[in-house]
Amino acid sequence: MPDLTTTVDGLKLPNPFLIGSGPPSTHGAVIARAFEEGWGGVVTKTACLDAARIINVSPRYARLRDPASGEIYGWENIELISDRPFAAWLDDFRMLKERFPDRMLIASITEECSRDAWAEIVTRTQETGVDALELNLSCPHGLPERRMGSAVGQDPELVGRTCAWVMEFARVPVWAKLTPNITRIDEPGRAALQAGCHGLTAINTVLCVMGINLETLRPEPTVQGYSEPGGYSGKAIRPIALRMNVELARLIRDEFPGRSLSGIGGIESGEDAAQFLLVGANTVQICTGVMKHGYGMIHAACARLAAFMRRHGFESIEAFRGRSLAFFATHEELVRRHAEARRQGRAARELPDEEWSPAEIARQSGTIADDLQ
Repeated sequence: MPDLTTTVDGLKLPNPFLIGSGPPSTHGAVIARAFEEGWGGVVTKTACLDAARIINVSPRYARLRDPASGEIYGWENIELISDRPFAAWLDDFRMLKERFPDRMLIASITEECSRDAWAEIVTRTQETGVDALELNLSCPHGLPERRMGSAVGQDPELVGRTCAWVMEFARVPVWAKLTPNITRIDEPGRAALQAGCHGLTAINTVLCVMGINLETLRPEPTVQGYSEPGGYSGKAIRPIALRMNVELARLIRDEFPGRSLSGIGGIESGEDAAQFLLVGANTVQICTGVMKHGYGMIHAACARLAAFMRRHGFESIEAFRGRSLAFFATHEELVRRHAEARRQGRAARELPDEEWSPAEIARQSGTIADDLQ
């Protein structure tokens, strides 16, 4: 039987699956439910010192569905971080560590751009016995005007400064959660690691507009007829998340060996998780998938990850973690390899654009459109 246990930043997990920060980890009772179901760890919904600043609206979700099956493959939220009092979170942290001492509890925290505020939230949070901290430097909406969330994560200098403040006071592992709403995610990633963070989490949600209702002509989700761009999650963002995990895994491999990476974005199965582990993630996080399938999805996720490992003869996570990272190259390298394969008779000549036909487009793209046959 493949061994799903994994150790990250000195913390041993029974499996690499974590609940991602959000509605599935919104208070102690639901976090306890996740631990009871068998999740390896939980990243709590993001807390701050003064929850009075956090005022949510309703409705706060919009969904993108397959018109044929009705399956949700894209999810938008305009939900803010936790509106629960910080003292209530501290009580939950203590209770959870008493009940589940062997499960990894990662407290997601954020604050305004102030050394004193970060010093206070780090110190008070870690005193409860949490296993690690995840810094929310990436929430894409609702808080940037306070220099919180993505307003920090999009500025590598602010990322470095904030993480340096945190590392002055942190006595547990610290992960910086990064925003995808940036041109080069390796730049804030490098800043966080240079400041001393133990690891990175990627990605948070992708800033989006879900759509316009063609009957009302209003954006969705609509709050009294109005909306704002929100965070996009679900299956549809997995390719984006994988690409950014590749970039961060390369950064860690080349410049910060030994640091960790927690992959998140569109993961809903053991096979999805295997892809993130194969490009170098140490753990994987699931949030929207839990909202769709429930906490019990962990059983199928573990079973299917184990089945993948059995099929390839992998006895542990470390036996295949990062295995696929070496197969990413530059286009120049792809051209060289293709030319070499042609010389050896192992590849056909690539057609120049002027020789392409509708039939060739259909063959290479897999389309079945009638006018491309």
